[in-house]
Amino acid sequence: MSTRLLVTGAAGFIGSAYVRGLLTDQPDLRVTVLDSLTYAGNRANLDLTHPSLDLVEGDICDTELVDRLTAEADQIVHFAAESHVDRSITGSAEFIRTNVLGTHTLLDAALRHGIDRFVHISTDEVYGSIEKGSWPETDPLRPNSPYSASKASSDLLALAYHRTHGLDVRVTRCSNNYGPYQHPEKVIPLFVTNLLDGKRVPLYGDGQNVRDWLHVEDHCAAIECVRTRGGAGEIYNIGGGTELSNRELTGLLLEACGADWDSVEYVTDRKGHDLRYSVDWSKVADLGYTPAHDFRAGLAETVDWYRSNRTWWEPAKYGHSPA
Repeated sequence: MSTRLLVTGAAGFIGSAYVRGLLTDQPDLRVTVLDSLTYAGNRANLDLTHPSLDLVEGDICDTELVDRLTAEADQIVHFAAESHVDRSITGSAEFIRTNVLGTHTLLDAALRHGIDRFVHISTDEVYGSIEKGSWPETDPLRPNSPYSASKASSDLLALAYHRTHGLDVRVTRCSNNYGPYQHPEKVIPLFVTNLLDGKRVPLYGDGQNVRDWLHVEDHCAAIECVRTRGGAGEIYNIGGGTELSNRELTGLLLEACGADWDSVEYVTDRKGHDLRYSVDWSKVADLGYTPAHDFRAGLAETVDWYRSNRTWWEPAKYGHSPA
């Protein structure tokens, strides 16, 4: 009998990439996607004609709905989250509700129905900022934004369900993702779509904040390593191996879009802006993970995707397709 997966938030960027990959590589899986289809979710991210896929529109805080879907599942992969740091700074209530209370709703249902394993997708932002070196999974959590604090809270809650109840919980913490189908509020698609439309791009502060970049398909491959070969109660950092300052990234995006530095507008730095993220991902590498995408090639392919798919991103960016 095929495994039945409940995948939350999989009409969004990373979750939809995960499901597309699963249904390509393992068509015998049964996948139910639960997504509230907020601004960041898009039905067009999924092949809704696939015979092994069901999409249910709903809220992970809806106890009755979550209970019904969990009763029909063997495993849960939990992507659903509010994830935009700037939005969390101007209004954090929805982040606490979705990221903490929603995770709690899912964990309770997983425990009631004896779910075989629960993969909780988190972020390297829970560690805070690191000046040099890289975080191992054993480092303490020092989140600096309401978003990362809400994710740290959900991580700890998930791990507590393992330690208290014996639920097979596996936590992943990834670095910054890029690739097709990413909402244009995020830095790479924001800059690309602005530049394609002849607009300027906003660079925070002096542009020296450093991030490790990870292609979304590599991230999804690592999640599958954790789901299929990881251990209960374990945490796995997932990195891409390409550290760039925001200024360096901007230069690459300008080059890829045929623009120059006149297209850059320096803006006031974000509140509580972490200087540098870097994770030690040797633990997930031991499960067989290695990034397959060269960053420059992956970035060029991503820019080409946005150039060729205006009908996807223009409604997300503008609320309609500009005339």
